[in-house]
Amino acid sequence: MADLFGLIEAGGTKVVVGVGSAVGDIRAKVRIPTTTPAETLGAVIAWLRGAAAEHGPLTALGVACFGPLDLDRASPRWGFITRTVKPGWNDTDVAGPLAAAFGCPVGFDTDVNGAALAEHRWGAGRGHEVSVYVTVGTGIGGGAIVDGKPVQGAGHPEMGHFHLPRHPDDGDFAGVCSFHGDCLEGLASGPAIAARWGASLSELPPGHPAHAIEAHYLAHAAVALQAILAPGVIVLGGGVMAAPGLLDAVRAKAAALAGDYFPDVLNLAAPALGGNAGLLGALALAQDVQCGSPITNGSNASSGGGSIVLR
Repeated sequence: MADLFGLIEAGGTKVVVGVGSAVGDIRAKVRIPTTTPAETLGAVIAWLRGAAAEHGPLTALGVACFGPLDLDRASPRWGFITRTVKPGWNDTDVAGPLAAAFGCPVGFDTDVNGAALAEHRWGAGRGHEVSVYVTVGTGIGGGAIVDGKPVQGAGHPEMGHFHLPRHPDDGDFAGVCSFHGDCLEGLASGPAIAARWGASLSELPPGHPAHAIEAHYLAHAAVALQAILAPGVIVLGGGVMAAPGLLDAVRAKAAALAGDYFPDVLNLAAPALGGNAGLLGALALAQDVQCGSPITNGSNASSGGGSIVLR
């Protein structure tokens, strides 16, 4: 009988919970509103207990969670959300109550690292030694996969929080990031678009300047990531990327920025897994921790971490 895994994709507005054994065998799933930690985690545990009673015992859990997170297995706060903009969720232990409830290993990582891992293993990143996944939606985040594992250093990457050259027609906008103002997330996320123009990018007409401004920031980000990490593919997902023509506009702008320096390797792609990437990322985390997949290249290495630690 195949191992059965509990799958948790925890976002700021909803938690998607499921059980399954493989990509083609997700046996049940449900959406639970993200309210308070106690209420939300209690509902997740109750649903998983019911699913386990129906489908069989869980051999491991995979949790792809909004952050920031403590991912250091040597830390007493491993499995915690640390400081977050989500009210009431600062310093919340997510992994601990789940491990205690089911008595099985827990694979734990950021939601975007989970999606990056799923796209690398089964989607648009498949076949590439290095791939990057960037989600552009309510916020902006990214994960890099090297040799099959998410990159982790002193913490997990925060690809939405670096600064880029401003678009010449966008110099007066202060940005919406509560920490950095006009970082990538502050300038190019969904709320940043709405703050300027009162609508989503998809709702604005094709000739509106918002489209060129958005493509400018995302193209600069893509070229920077290409220069630093040299991925075989950069996957651009999230709700904002659903705007018609945006991916092609980002590709064109990025190619112009790259010039002749690396014109043949800049590969920008849409997600292959669509809205399933987060839950399938949780599946990958559960599979890896159940198999004892090791952390490597770092002083805090231990089994079941599911990340490469760069020092």
